Amino acid sequence: MCAEIQHQDRRKFIPTPLHPKSPVPADIEIAQAAELKPIRQVAEEMGLEECELELYGDYKAKIKLEVLDRLADAPDGKYIDVTAITPTPLGEGKTTTTVGLSQALGAHLGKRVITCIRQPSQGPTFGIKGGAAGGGYSQVIPMEDFNLHLTGDIHAITAANNLLAAAIDTRMFHESTQTDLGLFNRLCPKDKKGKRHFSVGMQGRLKKLGITETDPDLLSDEQKARFARLDIDSETVTWRRAVDVNDRMLRGMTVGQGAAEKGFELKTNFYISVASELMAILALATSLKDMRERIAKIVIGQSRQGEPITADDLGVAGALTVLMQDTIKPNLMQTLEGTPVLVHAGPFANIAHGNSSIMADKIALKLADYVITESGFGADMGMEKFFDIKCRYSGNIPSVVVLVATVRALKMHGGGPKVVAGAPLAPEYIDENLDLVEKGAANMLAHASIAQKFGVPVVVAVNRFATDTDAELELVRKLALAHPGVADAVVSDHFSQGGAGAIALAEAVVRASEKPADFKFLYPLEMSIKEKIETIAREVYGADGVDYSDLAEERIADYTRLGYDKLPICMAKTHLSLSHDPELKGVPKGFRIPIRDVSASIGAGFVYPLLGTMSTMPGLPTRPAYYDIDIDFETGKILGLS
Repeated sequence: MCAEIQHQDRRKFIPTPLHPKSPVPADIEIAQAAELKPIRQVAEEMGLEECELELYGDYKAKIKLEVLDRLADAPDGKYIDVTAITPTPLGEGKTTTTVGLSQALGAHLGKRVITCIRQPSQGPTFGIKGGAAGGGYSQVIPMEDFNLHLTGDIHAITAANNLLAAAIDTRMFHESTQTDLGLFNRLCPKDKKGKRHFSVGMQGRLKKLGITETDPDLLSDEQKARFARLDIDSETVTWRRAVDVNDRMLRGMTVGQGAAEKGFELKTNFYISVASELMAILALATSLKDMRERIAKIVIGQSRQGEPITADDLGVAGALTVLMQDTIKPNLMQTLEGTPVLVHAGPFANIAHGNSSIMADKIALKLADYVITESGFGADMGMEKFFDIKCRYSGNIPSVVVLVATVRALKMHGGGPKVVAGAPLAPEYIDENLDLVEKGAANMLAHASIAQKFGVPVVVAVNRFATDTDAELELVRKLALAHPGVADAVVSDHFSQGGAGAIALAEAVVRASEKPADFKFLYPLEMSIKEKIETIAREVYGADGVDYSDLAEERIADYTRLGYDKLPICMAKTHLSLSHDPELKGVPKGFRIPIRDVSASIGAGFVYPLLGTMSTMPGLPTRPAYYDIDIDFETGKILGLS
């Protein structure tokens, strides 16, 4: 055990040298040519003991949670969240900026820094966008491992998710074919000595029912019936099966058509694994015990009597935890310049909170002076959820927000032509156009205002592209600096130069982190569900009001009855607009937010209203990214993953 090993001073950090080329090669070409440190060296340089690692080959490892016990008295470093303007098809480079900033802080300014980012889903990797490890000379490596399976966390979540789905359908099937006593006898069979026992997975159900008797045979017939029959209302079941592949044909399906199921058919659908509540739980759990408790609280539906049915009622929470026991340990990797990276959890940013794990951040904050993390999509999405959900559960206080913007994305928000995948860019995005930049900058300033509401200083990072002119870049800086919530605005060249191109950005972040922050949540939990929804709609999206469907009204009333009204809110909406309508670019005005439905992830700990139609299973485009991906049999290298 680590406690038996004498602590050694951390090894001096040695940056990995970069040799940037112009023009910048493909991402995968850069990654495969990179010099890799042994992961043991990365761990030693960041202050980890070897016994705190679980190695997955030479260049990645998991970190054991015991490190937090050893570092319990260490002070926390500065906590930096990287967000962005409203995304466009042109890309803002948020992950690239996150990595470049970390490389600048660690490899060029000599700061102790750790990057914490989400693990990518293989659905988008093979479907809509390819790799997600950053880009250019600001990447996480080995890039192939990052994008392909890593240490199997998403596979474990998929298996656990589908075990719960199987448990639900199986329980309903058997309850439909058996008497109360028959169910009870099969749930608690006699052992070889003719004695019945309650298993460990049944304790939660017994406690919920107030049954203290430990001998199954001593229960009354009424107690046996209450224990054995969940009486799940199939119309209320919200749990779905999952797969980490973009597959539009799984958006609607029928299960139970086999002859052995005796006509027990159910209409259902799949969702992508990163949309599973188990992924959100992994990201928000603060320990293995906390993860087990959150899994037990998962509500899969209701009984016909209107009572919530949980994973604990099904007796499966312990088994799900066993399948996911290794997922709670963050994955350690490195950047191109050798700074450490914790890759952990990847919840869907539209439906869930879209942030990496609390566990990774907690470990990083004890080991580094600066922890750079990122939140999904724009400040209206991931950043708001980062503050109101993740920071609320973790207790960690953010120091700075880095808001990523690009000239060409601002042009689109300013009214530039529609961008079509695969088609050449319109001249407006290539040639200087100060008018479009100025009009589109309103979107950037709106996001800065959102961050300002939380009392956190903002540094605008203008991610430079080759087509940007000096006049356009300076205009963005000028407009950003005029905003009272913006501490600084810096043009960054980290894509083409790595950390060297982000030194000015890193220096700006260091200065901003020294400023006093007055962090506050947007709303108190004591507010009603509607009050919290309307606060977000008004203060974050700029909506004139909120309209609730009859179904949403019913859900809110039901969740209030069940005591879920004191949970934070996770708005499920499009990432392509500050509003609910993806077609509304810039800063929409004069609109109302429609709440179509309201759902709850009780295990994760939030209620999520659905704004418009939100798909939990992305589809493949006509030309998916998998066309570019193959393997070179002579070298063993992956091709086309970028």
